[in-house]
Amino acid sequence: MTRFLLVMPPLTGHVNPAAGIAAELTARGHQVAWTGTESVLRPLLGPRAEVLGTGTRAFRAQGGHGLAALRSLWEGFIVPYARFTTKPLDAIVRDYRPDVLLVDQHTPAGALVAHRHGLPWASFAPGAMELGRPYRALPQVEAWMTGLLRGLWERAKLPEREYLDPRFSPALVLATTGPALTGRAAPPEHALVGPVLAARPHDETFPWERLRPGRRRVLVTMGTLAGELGADFLARTVRALELCGEDVQPVFAAPRELLPELPASAVAVDRAPVLELMARGELDAVLCHGGMNTVGEALAHGLPLVTAPIRHDQPFVAAQLTAAGAGLRVPFARVTPERLADALRSVLDSTDHRERAVQVGRELLAGGGARAAADRLEALGRAGLTAAAGSVPTPP
Repeated sequence: MTRFLLVMPPLTGHVNPAAGIAAELTARGHQVAWTGTESVLRPLLGPRAEVLGTGTRAFRAQGGHGLAALRSLWEGFIVPYARFTTKPLDAIVRDYRPDVLLVDQHTPAGALVAHRHGLPWASFAPGAMELGRPYRALPQVEAWMTGLLRGLWERAKLPEREYLDPRFSPALVLATTGPALTGRAAPPEHALVGPVLAARPHDETFPWERLRPGRRRVLVTMGTLAGELGADFLARTVRALELCGEDVQPVFAAPRELLPELPASAVAVDRAPVLELMARGELDAVLCHGGMNTVGEALAHGLPLVTAPIRHDQPFVAAQLTAAGAGLRVPFARVTPERLADALRSVLDSTDHRERAVQVGRELLAGGGARAAADRLEALGRAGLTAAAGSVPTPP
């Protein structure tokens, strides 16, 4: 048995795929604990998960586009969250004594603490921001990001000569994507395992009875949107779906206060059982912001997409999806209802988009999902135990 510690940020899109990997490790007889913001982790993981809380504090809401969004993410969340969690995480590692840490790329404190204690650790990449290096053409931006990470390393009082980028474990980087959505082959230490389609609790509150037979259904899920900006896009989306015709039934996963008056056929919930809807064959297309999880899950179920990327890695994922022929991209801030309706009708009516979605989905699923991730983590654990016994470790 190996003791794994999962270091995750308080972000649903990061926790959900990690939960599938944790379930696979647990099923194999390993001990798994989580650390992070317990008030966020507990509702997502359920009462039986072992959660070692690092405390709770408020962080600035993320916003903006492009470089402004990048600055907001790093200076408003990643860096302050790392500073806030490093000390409690160090104590948790001393008490729990894990054999291996799985560290989300947005929680660099986990890598710093693992390095301090000489523990093997793997990076977890549920998005494409760090894998695709979308800012490689802007060396000043990359230098700025490196400076922030070096600042965290110095603050943790780790030796300068030992510095390594805490986003990338030299032993293993687990990514819930595949070559079709990264645009390049992965380095040897990267394991592109594809989407993790772990079972989630059945949603008894979802109005399944309102899904009308014989309709083509579009799921609209845009993640956490920013106030009026989100409301404006959703208003245009409602009109676009009306233009698609009466045979198209929308399913909105969005806060009700952001939605305008909806047609009688529309279904609206704060949070939809996305995987269950897909697995039941209740959907024909997805409109989303281009987040890696939603895109990967849709493709795994052969569903074409229309993406309206907002920030961070979303434009990169949307561009790769379009290049793969499995969907279309529209401008979030400027798309008109008419243009959005054209894009939705195209993915609903075109067999080409659907066939490419099926093919790309098969390629992603070939990565092995949770089973492949668990295999690599087990190998990393064995290498760590070998090293601890005084032998030379074999990379996974």
